[in-house]
Amino acid sequence: MWQGFAGSVLMLLGSLGVGWLAGSSQLIRTPLFIVARTTPAAVITATVFLCLGFILMLRAWLLLYRALRGWDATTRPVLLKALALWTAPLMVTLPLFSRDSYAYIGQGRLMLQGLDPYTNGISALNNYYSLGPDTLWTEAPTPYGPLFLWLEQGAVWLSHGSPELALIPFRLASLAGVVLLAVYVPKLAALYGFSPQRALWLGVLNPVLLLNFIGSVHNDSLMMGLVVAGIYFASVKRPVWGIVLVTASLAIKPITLIALPFVGLLWAGRDATWPRKFGLWAATLAISMGIMLAAGVVNGLGFGWLAALQTPGTVWIWYAPVGLAAHVLGFATDLFGGPGAGVTGVLQTIGQGASILIVMALALVPVKPGRHPYARDVVRRMTWAFAAVVVLAPMIQPWYMVWLLVFFTTTGVRDGGQLRVVFYLTAFFTLIALTDQLSVFPWIPMVAVRVVAIVVGVLCAGYVMFFDKATRGLFVPSRESA
Repeated sequence: MWQGFAGSVLMLLGSLGVGWLAGSSQLIRTPLFIVARTTPAAVITATVFLCLGFILMLRAWLLLYRALRGWDATTRPVLLKALALWTAPLMVTLPLFSRDSYAYIGQGRLMLQGLDPYTNGISALNNYYSLGPDTLWTEAPTPYGPLFLWLEQGAVWLSHGSPELALIPFRLASLAGVVLLAVYVPKLAALYGFSPQRALWLGVLNPVLLLNFIGSVHNDSLMMGLVVAGIYFASVKRPVWGIVLVTASLAIKPITLIALPFVGLLWAGRDATWPRKFGLWAATLAISMGIMLAAGVVNGLGFGWLAALQTPGTVWIWYAPVGLAAHVLGFATDLFGGPGAGVTGVLQTIGQGASILIVMALALVPVKPGRHPYARDVVRRMTWAFAAVVVLAPMIQPWYMVWLLVFFTTTGVRDGGQLRVVFYLTAFFTLIALTDQLSVFPWIPMVAVRVVAIVVGVLCAGYVMFFDKATRGLFVPSRESA
Protein backbone atom coordinates (compact mmCIF):
# COMPACT_ATOMS: atom_id res chain seq x y z
CA MET A 1 0.00 0.00 0.00
CA TRP A 2 2.66 2.48 0.98
CA GLN A 3 4.77 1.75 -2.08
CA GLY A 4 1.78 2.67 -4.25
CA PHE A 5 1.28 5.81 -2.15
CA ALA A 6 4.95 6.74 -2.66
CA GLY A 7 4.49 6.25 -6.40
CA SER A 8 1.44 8.52 -6.38
CA VAL A 9 3.37 11.21 -4.48
CA LEU A 10 6.22 11.01 -7.01
CA MET A 11 3.68 11.51 -9.79
CA LEU A 12 2.35 14.56 -7.95
CA LEU A 13 5.87 16.00 -7.79
CA GLY A 14 6.49 15.14 -11.43
CA SER A 15 3.29 16.90 -12.48
CA LEU A 16 4.68 20.20 -11.20
CA GLY A 17 7.23 20.10 -14.01
CA VAL A 18 5.45 18.38 -16.90
CA GLY A 19 1.76 18.33 -16.01
CA TRP A 20 -0.59 20.55 -17.99
CA LEU A 21 -1.25 24.16 -17.03
CA ALA A 22 -3.49 26.60 -18.84
CA GLY A 23 -1.54 29.22 -20.76
CA SER A 24 -3.25 31.91 -18.69
CA SER A 25 -2.54 30.21 -15.36
CA GLN A 26 -1.30 32.39 -12.53
CA LEU A 27 0.71 29.48 -11.12
CA ILE A 28 3.43 29.85 -13.73
CA ARG A 29 4.31 33.20 -12.13
CA THR A 30 5.17 31.59 -8.78
CA PRO A 31 8.83 30.72 -8.02
CA LEU A 32 8.17 26.97 -7.58
CA PHE A 33 6.59 26.58 -10.99
CA ILE A 34 9.07 28.89 -12.67
CA VAL A 35 11.92 26.65 -11.55
CA ALA A 36 10.07 23.36 -12.13
CA ARG A 37 8.92 24.20 -15.66
CA THR A 38 11.57 26.48 -17.17
CA THR A 39 14.80 24.77 -16.04
CA PRO A 40 15.87 21.81 -18.22
CA ALA A 41 17.32 19.90 -15.25
CA ALA A 42 14.09 20.34 -13.28
CA VAL A 43 11.93 19.23 -16.22
CA ILE A 44 14.07 16.09 -16.70
CA THR A 45 13.88 15.38 -12.96
CA ALA A 46 10.08 15.80 -13.03
CA THR A 47 9.88 13.38 -15.97
CA VAL A 48 11.93 10.80 -14.07
CA PHE A 49 9.75 11.24 -10.97
CA LEU A 50 6.65 10.71 -13.11
CA CYS A 51 8.00 7.51 -14.65
CA LEU A 52 9.30 6.08 -11.36
CA GLY A 53 6.04 6.94 -9.62
CA PHE A 54 3.85 5.21 -12.16
CA ILE A 55 6.06 2.11 -12.22
CA LEU A 56 6.03 1.99 -8.41
CA MET A 57 2.24 2.07 -8.47
CA LEU A 58 2.21 -0.71 -11.09
CA ARG A 59 4.55 -2.82 -8.94
CA ALA A 60 2.49 -2.15 -5.81
CA TRP A 61 -0.66 -3.26 -7.63
CA LEU A 62 1.04 -6.51 -8.67
CA LEU A 63 2.37 -7.09 -5.14
CA LEU A 64 -1.15 -6.70 -3.74
CA TYR A 65 -2.17 -9.62 -5.92
CA ARG A 66 0.68 -11.67 -4.46
CA ALA A 67 -0.24 -10.73 -0.91
CA LEU A 68 -4.03 -11.04 -1.04
CA ARG A 69 -4.70 -14.04 -3.28
CA GLY A 70 -7.02 -15.61 -0.73
CA TRP A 71 -9.50 -12.77 -1.40
CA ASP A 72 -11.47 -13.33 1.81
CA ALA A 73 -13.53 -10.59 3.44
CA THR A 74 -10.55 -9.28 5.43
CA THR A 75 -8.90 -8.08 2.22
CA ARG A 76 -11.58 -5.49 1.45
CA PRO A 77 -10.44 -2.91 4.07
CA VAL A 78 -6.88 -3.30 2.80
CA LEU A 79 -7.97 -2.67 -0.79
CA LEU A 80 -10.09 0.34 0.16
CA LYS A 81 -7.22 1.82 2.15
CA ALA A 82 -4.91 1.29 -0.82
CA LEU A 83 -7.46 2.96 -3.10
CA ALA A 84 -7.65 5.99 -0.79
CA LEU A 85 -3.87 6.26 -0.42
CA TRP A 86 -3.14 5.91 -4.14
CA THR A 87 -5.90 8.29 -5.20
CA ALA A 88 -5.33 11.15 -2.73
CA PRO A 89 -2.08 12.55 -4.26
CA LEU A 90 -3.48 12.17 -7.79
CA MET A 91 -6.41 14.39 -6.81
CA VAL A 92 -4.07 17.38 -6.50
CA THR A 93 -1.71 16.78 -9.43
CA LEU A 94 -1.75 18.98 -12.46
CA PRO A 95 -3.57 17.13 -15.27
CA LEU A 96 -1.27 14.38 -16.53
CA PHE A 97 -0.84 13.14 -20.12
CA SER A 98 -3.97 14.91 -21.34
CA ARG A 99 -5.26 18.44 -21.96
CA ASP A 100 -8.89 17.34 -22.20
CA SER A 101 -9.76 19.13 -18.95
CA TYR A 102 -8.92 22.46 -20.60
CA ALA A 103 -11.15 21.53 -23.52
CA TYR A 104 -13.89 20.95 -20.93
CA ILE A 105 -13.35 24.50 -19.64
CA GLY A 106 -13.49 25.90 -23.17
CA GLN A 107 -16.74 24.07 -23.89
CA GLY A 108 -18.15 25.39 -20.60
CA ARG A 109 -17.30 28.90 -21.74
CA LEU A 110 -19.14 28.25 -25.00
CA MET A 111 -22.20 27.26 -23.00
CA LEU A 112 -21.99 30.39 -20.80
CA GLN A 113 -21.78 32.58 -23.89
CA GLY A 114 -24.85 30.93 -25.42
CA LEU A 115 -22.93 29.24 -28.25
CA ASP A 116 -23.83 25.72 -29.39
CA PRO A 117 -20.88 23.41 -28.60
CA TYR A 118 -22.28 20.85 -31.03
CA THR A 119 -21.64 23.20 -33.94
CA ASN A 120 -18.85 25.41 -32.57
CA GLY A 121 -15.33 24.46 -31.61
CA ILE A 122 -13.43 26.22 -28.84
CA SER A 123 -11.89 28.50 -31.46
CA ALA A 124 -15.18 30.44 -31.44
CA LEU A 125 -14.05 31.93 -28.11
CA ASN A 126 -11.93 35.04 -27.79
CA ASN A 127 -8.39 34.18 -26.60
CA TYR A 128 -9.25 30.48 -26.60
CA TYR A 129 -5.56 29.61 -26.99
CA SER A 130 -4.87 30.92 -23.47
CA LEU A 131 -6.44 27.70 -22.16
CA GLY A 132 -3.99 25.52 -24.07
CA PRO A 133 -6.45 22.81 -25.20
CA ASP A 134 -5.41 20.12 -27.66
CA THR A 135 -5.71 21.41 -31.22
CA LEU A 136 -8.14 18.54 -31.93
CA TRP A 137 -10.78 20.43 -29.95
CA THR A 138 -10.17 23.96 -31.23
CA GLU A 139 -12.29 23.42 -34.33
CA ALA A 140 -14.20 20.22 -33.53
CA PRO A 141 -17.64 20.14 -31.86
CA THR A 142 -17.96 18.49 -28.50
CA PRO A 143 -18.71 14.73 -28.41
CA TYR A 144 -20.22 14.94 -24.92
CA GLY A 145 -23.79 14.67 -23.72
CA PRO A 146 -25.98 17.30 -22.04
CA LEU A 147 -25.23 16.26 -18.46
CA PHE A 148 -21.52 16.83 -18.94
CA LEU A 149 -22.16 20.11 -20.74
CA TRP A 150 -24.00 21.33 -17.65
CA LEU A 151 -21.08 20.22 -15.49
CA GLU A 152 -18.70 22.13 -17.78
CA GLN A 153 -20.90 25.22 -17.65
CA GLY A 154 -21.22 25.04 -13.86
CA ALA A 155 -17.48 24.57 -13.37
CA VAL A 156 -16.67 27.67 -15.42
CA TRP A 157 -19.39 29.71 -13.73
CA LEU A 158 -18.18 28.77 -10.24
CA SER A 159 -14.52 29.42 -11.04
CA HIS A 160 -15.03 33.04 -12.19
CA GLY A 161 -12.46 32.62 -14.97
CA SER A 162 -9.78 30.75 -13.01
CA PRO A 163 -8.78 27.56 -14.87
CA GLU A 164 -7.28 26.06 -11.71
CA LEU A 165 -10.55 26.44 -9.81
CA ALA A 166 -12.51 25.15 -12.81
CA LEU A 167 -10.56 21.90 -12.63
CA ILE A 168 -11.90 21.11 -9.15
CA PRO A 169 -15.46 20.10 -10.20
CA PHE A 170 -14.01 17.88 -12.95
CA ARG A 171 -11.70 16.17 -10.47
CA LEU A 172 -14.58 15.65 -8.06
CA ALA A 173 -16.66 14.18 -10.88
CA SER A 174 -13.79 11.82 -11.71
CA LEU A 175 -13.55 10.82 -8.05
CA ALA A 176 -17.31 10.20 -7.95
CA GLY A 177 -16.92 7.84 -10.92
CA VAL A 178 -14.18 5.87 -9.17
CA VAL A 179 -16.29 5.68 -5.99
CA LEU A 180 -19.23 4.32 -8.02
CA LEU A 181 -16.91 1.72 -9.55
CA ALA A 182 -15.57 0.77 -6.11
CA VAL A 183 -19.16 0.16 -4.96
CA TYR A 184 -20.72 -1.53 -8.00
CA VAL A 185 -17.89 -3.50 -9.61
CA PRO A 186 -17.63 -5.76 -6.52
CA LYS A 187 -21.43 -5.96 -6.27
CA LEU A 188 -21.74 -7.07 -9.90
CA ALA A 189 -18.91 -9.58 -9.56
CA ALA A 190 -20.52 -11.11 -6.46
CA LEU A 191 -23.90 -11.21 -8.20
CA TYR A 192 -22.36 -13.16 -11.08
CA GLY A 193 -20.51 -15.59 -8.79
CA PHE A 194 -17.02 -14.03 -8.63
CA SER A 195 -14.92 -12.68 -5.76
CA PRO A 196 -15.87 -9.05 -5.05
CA GLN A 197 -12.49 -8.37 -3.44
CA ARG A 198 -10.57 -9.66 -6.43
CA ALA A 199 -12.84 -7.59 -8.71
CA LEU A 200 -12.10 -4.47 -6.65
CA TRP A 201 -8.36 -5.08 -7.00
CA LEU A 202 -8.45 -5.95 -10.70
CA GLY A 203 -11.07 -3.53 -12.00
CA VAL A 204 -10.71 -0.46 -9.79
CA LEU A 205 -7.19 -0.36 -8.30
CA ASN A 206 -5.56 -0.89 -11.68
CA PRO A 207 -2.98 1.93 -12.01
CA VAL A 208 -3.93 2.69 -15.63
CA LEU A 209 -7.50 3.32 -14.44
CA LEU A 210 -6.42 5.59 -11.59
CA LEU A 211 -4.03 7.55 -13.78
CA ASN A 212 -6.51 8.11 -16.61
CA PHE A 213 -9.59 8.64 -14.49
CA ILE A 214 -8.07 10.75 -11.68
CA GLY A 215 -4.66 11.96 -12.87
CA SER A 216 -5.77 12.81 -16.41
CA VAL A 217 -9.23 14.05 -15.29
CA HIS A 218 -11.10 12.14 -18.01
CA ASN A 219 -14.89 12.24 -17.89
CA ASP A 220 -14.85 8.51 -18.76
CA SER A 221 -14.62 7.93 -15.00
CA LEU A 222 -18.10 9.26 -14.28
CA MET A 223 -19.41 7.67 -17.49
CA MET A 224 -18.16 4.24 -16.40
CA GLY A 225 -19.31 4.61 -12.80
CA LEU A 226 -22.86 5.42 -13.94
CA VAL A 227 -23.10 2.69 -16.57
CA VAL A 228 -21.81 0.00 -14.18
CA ALA A 229 -24.29 1.15 -11.53
CA GLY A 230 -27.05 1.01 -14.17
CA ILE A 231 -26.08 -2.51 -15.22
CA TYR A 232 -26.19 -3.59 -11.57
CA PHE A 233 -29.74 -2.29 -11.08
CA ALA A 234 -30.86 -3.85 -14.36
CA SER A 235 -29.33 -7.17 -13.23
CA VAL A 236 -31.26 -7.18 -9.95
CA LYS A 237 -34.60 -6.62 -11.71
CA ARG A 238 -34.84 -2.88 -11.23
CA PRO A 239 -34.77 -2.05 -14.94
CA VAL A 240 -36.11 1.50 -14.83
CA TRP A 241 -33.39 2.59 -12.41
CA GLY A 242 -30.92 0.79 -14.60
CA ILE A 243 -32.12 2.66 -17.70
CA VAL A 244 -31.99 6.01 -15.88
CA LEU A 245 -28.40 5.44 -14.74
CA VAL A 246 -27.23 4.15 -18.13
CA THR A 247 -28.90 7.18 -19.73
CA ALA A 248 -27.05 9.44 -17.28
CA SER A 249 -23.80 7.83 -18.46
CA LEU A 250 -24.92 8.37 -22.06
CA ALA A 251 -25.46 12.04 -21.14
CA ILE A 252 -21.76 12.15 -20.22
CA LYS A 253 -20.42 10.34 -23.32
CA PRO A 254 -22.87 8.81 -25.82
CA ILE A 255 -20.72 5.72 -26.45
CA THR A 256 -22.75 3.94 -23.75
CA LEU A 257 -25.67 3.76 -26.17
CA ILE A 258 -24.17 0.31 -26.77
CA ALA A 259 -25.41 -0.79 -23.35
CA LEU A 260 -29.10 -0.01 -23.92
CA PRO A 261 -30.12 -3.12 -25.93
CA PHE A 262 -28.47 -5.32 -23.31
CA VAL A 263 -30.33 -3.55 -20.51
CA GLY A 264 -33.48 -4.41 -22.49
CA LEU A 265 -32.41 -8.06 -22.55
CA LEU A 266 -31.87 -8.03 -18.78
CA TRP A 267 -35.36 -6.61 -18.38
CA ALA A 268 -36.88 -9.25 -20.68
CA GLY A 269 -35.30 -12.31 -19.03
CA ARG A 270 -33.83 -15.51 -20.46
CA ASP A 271 -37.03 -17.13 -21.74
CA ALA A 272 -38.57 -14.00 -23.22
CA THR A 273 -40.42 -14.31 -26.52
CA TRP A 274 -39.48 -12.11 -29.48
CA PRO A 275 -42.54 -9.84 -28.98
CA ARG A 276 -41.53 -9.32 -25.35
CA LYS A 277 -37.91 -8.59 -26.32
CA PHE A 278 -38.84 -6.07 -28.99
CA GLY A 279 -41.46 -4.51 -26.72
CA LEU A 280 -38.97 -4.02 -23.89
CA TRP A 281 -36.25 -2.84 -26.27
CA ALA A 282 -38.73 -0.21 -27.45
CA ALA A 283 -39.61 0.70 -23.85
CA THR A 284 -35.92 0.95 -22.93
CA LEU A 285 -35.22 3.22 -25.88
CA ALA A 286 -38.32 5.31 -25.20
CA ILE A 287 -37.41 5.91 -21.54
CA SER A 288 -33.80 6.71 -22.36
CA MET A 289 -34.49 8.98 -25.32
CA GLY A 290 -37.33 10.63 -23.40
CA ILE A 291 -34.83 11.64 -20.72
CA MET A 292 -32.35 12.85 -23.35
CA LEU A 293 -35.10 14.78 -25.14
CA ALA A 294 -36.05 16.51 -21.89
CA ALA A 295 -32.41 17.42 -21.32
CA GLY A 296 -32.15 18.72 -24.89
CA VAL A 297 -35.25 20.87 -24.43
CA VAL A 298 -33.91 22.34 -21.18
CA ASN A 299 -30.51 23.26 -22.63
CA GLY A 300 -31.93 24.19 -26.03
CA LEU A 301 -29.53 21.89 -27.90
CA GLY A 302 -31.91 19.02 -28.68
CA PHE A 303 -30.21 15.88 -29.99
CA GLY A 304 -27.10 17.70 -31.16
CA TRP A 305 -24.93 15.11 -29.46
CA LEU A 306 -25.93 12.52 -32.10
CA ALA A 307 -24.13 14.39 -34.89
CA ALA A 308 -21.10 14.86 -32.65
CA LEU A 309 -20.62 11.10 -32.17
CA GLN A 310 -18.16 11.08 -35.07
CA THR A 311 -15.93 13.84 -33.67
CA PRO A 312 -13.14 11.61 -32.27
CA GLY A 313 -13.17 9.38 -35.37
CA THR A 314 -10.96 11.76 -37.35
CA VAL A 315 -7.72 10.55 -35.70
CA TRP A 316 -5.89 7.24 -35.52
CA ILE A 317 -3.01 5.65 -33.63
CA TRP A 318 -0.40 3.06 -34.56
CA TYR A 319 -1.47 0.32 -32.13
CA ALA A 320 -5.11 0.35 -33.30
CA PRO A 321 -5.29 -2.52 -35.84
CA VAL A 322 -7.84 -0.85 -38.12
CA GLY A 323 -6.17 2.54 -37.93
CA LEU A 324 -2.75 1.08 -38.70
CA ALA A 325 -3.95 -1.12 -41.58
CA ALA A 326 -6.06 1.66 -43.11
CA HIS A 327 -3.25 4.22 -43.08
CA VAL A 328 -0.53 1.80 -44.22
CA LEU A 329 -2.65 0.69 -47.18
CA GLY A 330 -3.65 4.28 -47.88
CA PHE A 331 0.02 5.32 -47.89
CA ALA A 332 0.90 2.42 -50.19
CA THR A 333 -1.93 3.42 -52.54
CA ASP A 334 -0.61 6.99 -52.61
CA LEU A 335 2.84 5.71 -53.59
CA PHE A 336 1.36 4.10 -56.70
CA GLY A 337 -0.65 7.19 -57.60
CA GLY A 338 -3.96 5.93 -56.29
CA PRO A 339 -6.58 7.53 -54.00
CA GLY A 340 -4.85 6.85 -50.67
CA ALA A 341 -7.22 8.94 -48.57
CA GLY A 342 -10.18 7.15 -50.14
CA VAL A 343 -8.72 3.73 -49.35
CA THR A 344 -8.08 4.78 -45.76
CA GLY A 345 -11.63 6.10 -45.40
CA VAL A 346 -13.18 2.96 -46.87
CA LEU A 347 -11.23 0.63 -44.59
CA GLN A 348 -12.12 2.67 -41.52
CA THR A 349 -15.76 2.66 -42.58
CA ILE A 350 -15.62 -1.12 -43.00
CA GLY A 351 -14.24 -1.44 -39.46
CA GLN A 352 -17.00 0.77 -38.11
CA GLY A 353 -19.67 -1.13 -40.04
CA ALA A 354 -18.31 -4.47 -38.82
CA SER A 355 -18.45 -3.28 -35.21
CA ILE A 356 -22.11 -2.26 -35.63
CA LEU A 357 -22.99 -5.66 -37.11
CA ILE A 358 -21.21 -7.44 -34.25
CA VAL A 359 -23.10 -5.38 -31.65
CA MET A 360 -26.41 -6.20 -33.38
CA ALA A 361 -25.57 -9.92 -33.56
CA LEU A 362 -24.60 -10.04 -29.88
CA ALA A 363 -27.92 -8.41 -28.96
CA LEU A 364 -30.13 -10.44 -31.30
CA VAL A 365 -28.77 -14.01 -31.05
CA PRO A 366 -30.67 -15.68 -28.18
CA VAL A 367 -28.76 -16.38 -24.97
CA LYS A 368 -28.78 -20.15 -24.46
CA PRO A 369 -29.19 -21.75 -21.04
CA GLY A 370 -25.82 -22.38 -19.44
CA ARG A 371 -23.97 -22.76 -16.19
CA HIS A 372 -23.73 -19.01 -15.65
CA PRO A 373 -26.49 -16.68 -14.43
CA TYR A 374 -28.47 -15.16 -17.30
CA ALA A 375 -27.50 -11.62 -16.30
CA ARG A 376 -23.81 -12.55 -16.41
CA ASP A 377 -24.18 -13.99 -19.92
CA VAL A 378 -25.95 -10.84 -21.15
CA VAL A 379 -23.37 -8.49 -19.62
CA ARG A 380 -20.57 -10.62 -21.05
CA ARG A 381 -22.12 -10.12 -24.47
CA MET A 382 -22.33 -6.41 -23.81
CA THR A 383 -18.64 -6.47 -22.90
CA TRP A 384 -17.77 -8.10 -26.23
CA ALA A 385 -19.91 -5.49 -27.97
CA PHE A 386 -17.85 -2.70 -26.41
CA ALA A 387 -14.68 -4.66 -27.27
CA ALA A 388 -15.73 -4.85 -30.93
CA VAL A 389 -16.34 -1.10 -31.08
CA VAL A 390 -12.98 -0.36 -29.43
CA VAL A 391 -10.82 -2.83 -31.36
CA LEU A 392 -12.34 -1.97 -34.75
CA ALA A 393 -11.95 1.79 -34.27
CA PRO A 394 -9.03 3.67 -35.85
CA MET A 395 -8.20 5.26 -32.49
CA ILE A 396 -7.72 3.35 -29.23
CA GLN A 397 -7.02 5.54 -26.24
CA PRO A 398 -5.45 4.04 -23.08
CA TRP A 399 -8.67 4.65 -21.15
CA TYR A 400 -10.62 2.56 -23.67
CA MET A 401 -8.68 -0.40 -22.29
CA VAL A 402 -10.01 0.59 -18.88
CA TRP A 403 -13.62 0.44 -20.12
CA LEU A 404 -13.10 -3.14 -21.22
CA LEU A 405 -11.18 -4.09 -18.08
CA VAL A 406 -14.06 -2.94 -15.88
CA PHE A 407 -16.67 -4.88 -17.86
CA PHE A 408 -14.56 -8.05 -18.15
CA THR A 409 -13.77 -7.87 -14.43
CA THR A 410 -17.44 -7.94 -13.45
CA THR A 411 -18.08 -11.01 -15.63
CA GLY A 412 -14.93 -12.92 -14.68
CA VAL A 413 -11.23 -12.85 -15.61
CA ARG A 414 -9.61 -16.16 -14.76
CA ASP A 415 -6.15 -16.63 -13.27
CA GLY A 416 -3.56 -17.87 -15.72
CA GLY A 417 -3.61 -16.77 -19.33
CA GLN A 418 -6.51 -14.31 -19.07
CA LEU A 419 -5.05 -12.49 -16.09
CA ARG A 420 -1.61 -12.48 -17.72
CA VAL A 421 -3.11 -10.67 -20.73
CA VAL A 422 -4.38 -8.00 -18.32
CA PHE A 423 -0.90 -7.70 -16.79
CA TYR A 424 0.74 -7.22 -20.19
CA LEU A 425 -1.91 -4.75 -21.36
CA THR A 426 -1.53 -2.79 -18.13
CA ALA A 427 2.24 -2.63 -18.59
CA PHE A 428 1.83 -1.65 -22.26
CA PHE A 429 -0.61 1.17 -21.57
CA THR A 430 1.56 2.29 -18.66
CA LEU A 431 4.40 2.83 -21.14
CA ILE A 432 2.07 4.45 -23.66
CA ALA A 433 0.96 6.94 -21.00
CA LEU A 434 4.52 7.71 -19.86
CA THR A 435 5.64 8.54 -23.39
CA ASP A 436 2.51 10.44 -24.38
CA GLN A 437 1.64 14.10 -23.85
CA LEU A 438 4.03 15.96 -21.58
CA SER A 439 3.82 19.72 -21.11
CA VAL A 440 7.24 21.12 -22.01
CA PHE A 441 8.10 24.72 -22.86
CA PRO A 442 9.31 25.29 -26.46
CA TRP A 443 12.89 26.16 -25.51
CA ILE A 444 13.37 22.81 -23.71
CA PRO A 445 14.13 20.02 -26.22
CA MET A 446 11.00 17.86 -26.33
CA VAL A 447 12.93 15.04 -27.97
CA ALA A 448 15.32 14.83 -25.02
CA VAL A 449 12.48 14.78 -22.50
CA ARG A 450 10.63 12.10 -24.44
CA VAL A 451 13.78 9.98 -24.75
CA VAL A 452 14.25 10.18 -20.99
CA ALA A 453 10.63 9.11 -20.45
CA ILE A 454 11.00 6.20 -22.88
CA VAL A 455 14.31 4.97 -21.47
CA VAL A 456 13.31 5.24 -17.81
CA GLY A 457 9.83 3.81 -18.46
CA VAL A 458 11.01 0.86 -20.56
CA LEU A 459 13.91 -0.02 -18.23
CA CYS A 460 11.77 0.14 -15.09
CA ALA A 461 8.81 -1.69 -16.63
CA GLY A 462 11.14 -4.31 -18.09
CA TYR A 463 12.69 -4.86 -14.67
CA VAL A 464 9.28 -5.31 -13.02
CA MET A 465 8.11 -7.67 -15.78
CA PHE A 466 11.16 -9.89 -16.29
CA PHE A 467 13.76 -9.46 -13.53
CA ASP A 468 12.03 -8.50 -10.27
CA LYS A 469 11.78 -11.72 -8.26
CA ALA A 470 8.59 -10.50 -6.59
CA THR A 471 6.68 -9.85 -9.82
CA ARG A 472 8.33 -11.54 -12.82
CA GLY A 473 6.42 -14.80 -12.29
CA LEU A 474 3.19 -12.95 -13.06
CA PHE A 475 4.45 -12.25 -16.60
CA VAL A 476 6.56 -15.35 -17.32
CA PRO A 477 4.73 -18.54 -16.25
CA SER A 478 7.87 -20.67 -16.06
CA ARG A 479 9.13 -18.41 -13.31
CA GLU A 480 5.96 -18.53 -11.22
CA SER A 481 7.72 -20.58 -8.58
CA ALA A 482 10.87 -18.41 -8.53
